[in-house]
Amino acid sequence: MTKKEIITVEVKEPVYFLDEEVTYAQADAWFGHVTRDLRMDIIYPQTEGCYPCVIWICGGAWMQMSKSAHLPYLTELSRRGFVVASVDYRLGHESPFPGALIDIKAAVRYLRAHAKRYSINTEKFAVMGESAGGYLAAMTALTDSDEFEAGEYLKHSSAVQAACCWYAPCDLVKLAKDNPFIIIPTFLNGDIKDDHYQRFINPIINITDKAPPFLLLHGTDDQLVPFEQSELFHEALIAKKIDTHLVGLKGEDHAGPQFFQQPVWDIIAEFFKDTLK
Repeated sequence: MTKKEIITVEVKEPVYFLDEEVTYAQADAWFGHVTRDLRMDIIYPQTEGCYPCVIWICGGAWMQMSKSAHLPYLTELSRRGFVVASVDYRLGHESPFPGALIDIKAAVRYLRAHAKRYSINTEKFAVMGESAGGYLAAMTALTDSDEFEAGEYLKHSSAVQAACCWYAPCDLVKLAKDNPFIIIPTFLNGDIKDDHYQRFINPIINITDKAPPFLLLHGTDDQLVPFEQSELFHEALIAKKIDTHLVGLKGEDHAGPQFFQQPVWDIIAEFFKDTLK
């Protein structure tokens, strides 16, 4: 078919850009002899408005991660009205706990410091992550100790106003007791039987009545991190009177395809719209 036409398109939404490989911090590398950049990819609108910011944290058992692996889905989330940043962080063999948590909090502070550049509302931040990244999202949302703050932009807060955790290990003590092979010793860097250390590293113990709202996503047939982990976390949040929504995906395993279907992303987008409005 041969065709020529001239159309007028009403402009109803801004133009979006992907700013890749943005260095938000530097960390020691190669046995402390050199430094490496910690980077993020930021999807943001070209606009004078201010948008809520969602920070994505990739999983990988603290052994592997890719900040770019889920960009197709994160792009769709950004077009629903959010700035989305997918962040790099140090893995277990590079820096044991709390290295990765320090990195995520540094990323939050960086984005607050550069809020004008990326059209971000500094009062509306959320974290979202899968598996090990879900753990880091929970710990970022639940901790405000200075021992987890290091680097630049320290005058800016690393607090977040919402958290979404996908199939996250939220009670490491129980998880280690039930299946010690799941826990990564190089990441934990301590004795999980020690009460003080448990408070240092365990999300479920760090819940207070000041915690932000949580959305928990978990497969009911998860063979790596049992569904019970999110159930226990959900109940602990309720006990502290924290808004929490647990969504179990029936019959799904760890990181299964159900998590990447449109109905799940609809739930995620609505959660962030409600909590970051």
